[in-house]
Amino acid sequence: MAYRKYDTNFFERYAMLQLQTLLGHKFDNLVNLDRPDLQSADSHSLGIEVTRALDGKRKSAIKMLKDISGISSDADNSADIDIMRSSGYGYGLNEGEYIGGLELDYWMGARPMKDIIASKVGKVSSGFYGSFCQFGLFVFSNERLSLGNAYSAVRYILDIQKDIEVKYDRMYLSAVTDFYACNLEDNISEIDFRISHFEVDKQQRQSLFLSALDYKVSQSISANSYVEIV
Repeated sequence: MAYRKYDTNFFERYAMLQLQTLLGHKFDNLVNLDRPDLQSADSHSLGIEVTRALDGKRKSAIKMLKDISGISSDADNSADIDIMRSSGYGYGLNEGEYIGGLELDYWMGARPMKDIIASKVGKVSSGFYGSFCQFGLFVFSNERLSLGNAYSAVRYILDIQKDIEVKYDRMYLSAVTDFYACNLEDNISEIDFRISHFEVDKQQRQSLFLSALDYKVSQSISANSYVEIV
């Protein structure tokens, strides 16, 4: 399979599928549009902006990663390597150890977590994303985020949007093997009740990856290791 042209749709589809898989039917009618990236089918109930965060040190490390096309497969990761080489993407596979050739461009455009949150809060409050009954912010991270990191992000966004009329009601943090669903509504007094943590296992990550890529695995690429997506 040849590389698709680089765009952000892979990650937007992955976000939509992850919300549906982990959080249920509320997200079944989402469509992939723009401003914001995910919207309820009625274009009014729910709007979710999808973005990514990466600190400077991690970006420097990623910049030096070997292009996946030059990595030889071995018995333990041959299926992951083959599919990343042919598609250009690899988020969620092999616990984030490798990055696909097309995916590198996506991460190199990322900003640190606080910077990207502040930017997106400014945009939603200005009306840039239109008018929805509820707004969500979905942030991908290519580095591990602990529960403490998630609490820090929640405290930060609550602080900077406390005096804003149009703001985010939910924030979702997707960090390869961990997912945090964060409730930002005003009527919650204890921060401990704001975050739900989900572990994302290897099988889930493979299924999400293949569905987002719309990739049908051929028998020549260890099809038995994956759920076939038709």
